[in-house]
This record gives sequence, structure tokens and C-alpha cells, in this order.
Amino acid sequence: MTDFVLQRKNMVESQVRPSDVTDRRITMAMLDLPRERFVPSELMPLAYMDEALPVAPGRSLMAPRDFARLVQLAAIEDTDKVLVVGAGRGYSAAVVSRLGREIVALECGSEAAAAMTQVLDGLAITNVSVVTGALASGWPTGGPYDVIVVEGAVDDVPNALVDQLAPAGRLVAVAREAGVGRAIVLLKTGNTAAKRVAFEAAAPRLPGFERAPGFVF
Repeated sequence: MTDFVLQRKNMVESQVRPSDVTDRRITMAMLDLPRERFVPSELMPLAYMDEALPVAPGRSLMAPRDFARLVQLAAIEDTDKVLVVGAGRGYSAAVVSRLGREIVALECGSEAAAAMTQVLDGLAITNVSVVTGALASGWPTGGPYDVIVVEGAVDDVPNALVDQLAPAGRLVAVAREAGVGRAIVLLKTGNTAAKRVAFEAAAPRLPGFERAPGFVF
């Protein structure tokens, strides 16, 4: 029988902490949450591998180290409202639920949203709302957001998402350029957002975020 508790501890101790993840809230959440519950049953033995894990067509769990560093980059506070874009089966939303006040988890398909809701309900996570819609359009009904976490690699960040940030809001994502992924944070000031490149990161491409001609970011 697979010892998931031991695998969880090994994931944090050998993958996450050595990658300069110093926010104890993140490591505690990843130690506590059963990552294996957020993947199809046949992939449960692989849930703690140190690379991205495909869990559905066009959806993957990011590698633990890259995901943890991306969430840390967002600097989520306990009063923040957070939008998770491309939440898949809900692992990212579950981790973020331990950091922020109110979480909106956006998926584009009803099947994925139903699977996510079932897992989150089973874990008694009550501060996450699951919604469905086009990922690149975000969820303006629930905005503005203090933080937007895009779970996956994108060619560009649409203006629609930036517009949903509150003043001084942050958006984090993995931006792909010439085949190289880099974690970025956009900090909103007034009607503009300043971009900072933080570190190289690997993440599967998230559908719907292809580069638009003439885009400014």
C-alpha cells in the first residue's frame, strides 16, 4: 500500500523547501492536503512526482516546487480574495484556501468543475467557490481580486484578467517565450500593470492563452 503521508513529507522536504519556499503556510498546506485526492485514481501513485502530472485533457498539476514558488510569489494575505484560473481538479485552490480569505476557482468545463467540487466538499473546504467559464475571460462577476493565480503556462496574460485586479492586486503566471517558461508577477497600479520576471519555471501550456498580435505584455 502506498504511504501517501510519507510521500507528502518527502515532497515538501526534498522538492519544496530546498527551492527557497520559506512561507510556512504554503509548506504546511502542502504537508496536510492529500494531493492524491486531486488526480484520477489510476494516477494516485504518481501524485507526488517532481514534475508536472497530466490529470485531464489540457490540464496538469504543476510540479510541486514550481507551484509552491508561484504561490509564494503572489504574497497572498489572509484578507485577500483570490481567483484561481484553470484550477483543474482543485489542488491549487485547496492550497490557496489556506492562505486567502475567499477563493474563486475557475474551470471551463462542467465535468472538471463537478470533480473539483466533489473533492473540495469531501475535504470540508468551505471558502472556495467553483465557477465555470472561459479561462481567458476570468470571472468578473466575483471581482475585483487581490490576487489572480493562473495555473499553467501562457503566451500572454489577457487584459481581461488584469482588469479584474483590485488596486495593488497581483497576478502570477508562467509566461512562455521561445519555449522557455518564466514565472512572472504583474502588479496593478492605477490602470496599468508592471511586470516582473521572477524565476524560470516549467508548466504545461494552458489552453486559451495563445499570443494575440500586438499584445503589450
